[in-house]
Order: sequence, then structure tokens, then C-alpha cells
Amino acid sequence: MLQKLINVLALTSFAVSAAVVGAGAYVYVNKDALIKDLLPIPELPGLDGDLPLPSAPGGEGVSEIPVTMPSF
Repeated sequence: MLQKLINVLALTSFAVSAAVVGAGAYVYVNKDALIKDLLPIPELPGLDGDLPLPSAPGGEGVSEIPVTMPSF
């Protein structure tokens, strides 16, 4: 009788372990699709990726920063 109980516990443990490994493998294989379904990124109309960059203040380029060495 005790042997049957131990066999049932062993089979249950195997089934739970197989389910955990199977679920982990499913998530790993389908992670990109799952992320895409769970976190949809809305497309913004009118943005084609060609956005103008802001110009630096003071004209065409950035003027050099004066560097002075401390006198000792």
C-alpha cells in the first residue's frame, strides 16, 4: 500500500516538473509574440522617422568653450 502512494507521488512530481519545463519552453520560444500582444506600441500618425533635428543655440554650430588653466 505504501509503495502505491510513493508511486503516485513520484508520478505527480514528474507531471508538475514536466508542466513547468513545458511552460518555460513555450514562453521562451514565443516571447516576442507574447510581448507584442501584451504591450502594444501605438503607431503615431505622421511620423516617418525623418524628424528635423533642433539647431544648436547661437547659429550654425556650437562655439568653442574657452578653457583656462589655473595659475599656481
